[in-house]
Amino acid sequence: MTVEVERKFVCDAKIMGKLQDIGAECIGERRFRDQYFDSPDFILTLQDFWLRRREGSWELKCPTVSGTAPDKDTETLCTRYREITSLPLIQSEVSRIIRERTAEGSESNSSQREQIDKVSENEDTEICSANDTKWLNNLNLACFAEFKTERRSCTIEREAGAVRVDLDQADFGYCVGEIEVLVPEGGDMNAALQRITGVAVELGLSSETKVKGKMDIYLQRYRPEHYEKLLIAHIL
Repeated sequence: MTVEVERKFVCDAKIMGKLQDIGAECIGERRFRDQYFDSPDFILTLQDFWLRRREGSWELKCPTVSGTAPDKDTETLCTRYREITSLPLIQSEVSRIIRERTAEGSESNSSQREQIDKVSENEDTEICSANDTKWLNNLNLACFAEFKTERRSCTIEREAGAVRVDLDQADFGYCVGEIEVLVPEGGDMNAALQRITGVAVELGLSSETKVKGKMDIYLQRYRPEHYEKLLIAHIL
């Protein structure tokens, strides 16, 4: 399992020239559609868990806390998420989260708990098919955000290791860049943050304010109630 460490930045017309100047190599372009799922009362996202289906492949982004003490400013500008890409593991983790939250409710939730138990008991059976949405229905999960992205990706080779840069143009009119390093779970998080900061400096990114991602802007525009709850919970 890996931890995704990234820093977002605002794209401008000069960004490709800047990337070429620092030796970035373009590794391709692609288009994809993302769908994000949660319960009606936002059980997952209010705990900073993000369940996504991208062109048929599932991923669960989970919050993670470093055991080290990185520079405060660097930490503020970057995000870190543990990534689960195995569908059976995703189903297990999501059902656990919802089961724990549902258990805090009243007996009126007994029907939903039975559905959750069905998912847990059948994690290794046919419901693990990527195209089968039965488990979503059993957990009362629905799509709350859906958008398409055009992405151009580059890699930058440095002595400390490669750094990836993605330039994303969302179909709702927002463009954002991401400087990303993948770290094995339990790996050196500070080193990853330093590599990201180094590339940011080379690109002349001087912003001391965390840049909003595609999801922030999407929710702000199209799901303001959800967005407000996430702000109050200090998730966004």
